[in-house]
Amino acid sequence: MTKCLELRNVTYRYEGSRETVLQKVNAEFEHAKVYTIIGESGAGKSTLLSLLSGLDTCQEGDIYYNGTNLRSIDRDIYRSQRVGVIFQSYNLLLNSTALYNITLSMSISESKIKGRQAKKQAAYALLAKMGLDRETSHRKILELSGGEQQRVGIARALAHNPDVIIADEPTGNLDAETEQAVLAIFTRLAHEEGKCVIIVTHSESVTAIADEVLSIQEGQLSKLRRG
Repeated sequence: MTKCLELRNVTYRYEGSRETVLQKVNAEFEHAKVYTIIGESGAGKSTLLSLLSGLDTCQEGDIYYNGTNLRSIDRDIYRSQRVGVIFQSYNLLLNSTALYNITLSMSISESKIKGRQAKKQAAYALLAKMGLDRETSHRKILELSGGEQQRVGIARALAHNPDVIIADEPTGNLDAETEQAVLAIFTRLAHEEGKCVIIVTHSESVTAIADEVLSIQEGQLSKLRRG
């Protein structure tokens, strides 16, 4: 397995605060694996995801993507083309169709897929891979169930074919059956498509599918289980 992301002595403090959220954290994330990160509320899980997704920067230490320091990478390109982020609250355009949410993401990320019709066909294929047919693709987000909305959220995160999938409590609003279906998608993305999948969760069901389980406690990241 090859390293996708690496943290070296990463330290993070909130602006204007002396409180250290993360303290000299070292970790490696590889392609083709599912990682879960657990910890109490306020432990720094979401902060870590913000750093990995390029939404924030650490005061000390460095984060590397495929061997290149994030400090030397155009963060707009990194966020829009290399990383796909999936939110618990979905963050979709509610009055637009599932299809439009995907094609818009392709346009924003300057996808290699050019032309309106080509983007639509690619979006149909991506939604189908998430278990959503064409009829569902043309329904507005407000008309979809929670599970369907989360599948659209995953499809949107994959619209620019990123190496890294980062998910913040992605099954928190789902029933047990739908959760298992969504977890099967994450497993397939890692094990069959070679993505690096990193999930913050409180769910034991989510943790059960992980190749590696990491815990944040008192600013430190430690490995609980290795697959």
